[in-house]
Amino acid sequence: MAKTPNYVHKPRKRFGQNFLHDDQIIQRIVRAINPKLNDHLVEIGPGQGALTQYLVPQCAQIDVIELDRDLIPMLQAMFSQHLHFSIHQGDALKLDFSQLKKEHPLRVVGNLPYNISTPLLFHLFNFRHLISDMHFMLQKEVVERLAANPGENAYGRLSVMAQYFCKIDNLFIVKPGAFKPAPKVDSAIVRLIPHQSLPYPANDLHLFERVVRSAFNMRRKTLRNALKGMISAEVLTTLGINPSIRAEKLSLAEFVAIANAIESQQSIKLAEDSNSPQDN
Repeated sequence: MAKTPNYVHKPRKRFGQNFLHDDQIIQRIVRAINPKLNDHLVEIGPGQGALTQYLVPQCAQIDVIELDRDLIPMLQAMFSQHLHFSIHQGDALKLDFSQLKKEHPLRVVGNLPYNISTPLLFHLFNFRHLISDMHFMLQKEVVERLAANPGENAYGRLSVMAQYFCKIDNLFIVKPGAFKPAPKVDSAIVRLIPHQSLPYPANDLHLFERVVRSAFNMRRKTLRNALKGMISAEVLTTLGINPSIRAEKLSLAEFVAIANAIESQQSIKLAEDSNSPQDN
């Protein structure tokens, strides 16, 4: 296990830094990740290396991405003797993860700052074909939203979009005392496994995203009103969906069915327009 050098770093609020220090929790996270000797791990936000020190000896390659330049010397001092360890200083939100991919799929882990967790997840979904799984520490409420089922209070746009791309498991809660400084909220560990084959593929992903966003923009609206101008109540009924229910009652499969029905209507209209006589 790497020794932490004699180096003092004050956690920075602007980077959302809360450093994990509880060794029992760290070991539990490592067991959940279950790293193998041929794995290629990518750790986002290694901080002071609390988790990194247990991952480095158990994998074939590990890339760590750290935004805070002041933490780089500490990480280099702790791990640079390992030839399979690489540091990338920069913003994970701007990183092209395909540049990291080598022989094996990426396994992504990290204690994510709460203020970037959702946009970072959506960024990673763009590279899902390169990733075998992801294990993240997130705010407990975010994990609950990711894993929520239709009809539950936490179910919303994030639930639908994340579950479209990944199988999601809410693993366990981490209390504030496991961090320095202690955050004001509970955290949780979540596992996301990208679908090798989408269970409910949308014909037009951007249209599907727009349908989900529109449906949840005004949660109290019925589907008839929330999707007005996009799809009629009659077509919803044809799909077996009650136009009078709200978005939180719809399953992922039903959201995809709505988007595909709209896409089909648009394709028919385009075909009709292209075949109609043109005015001189």
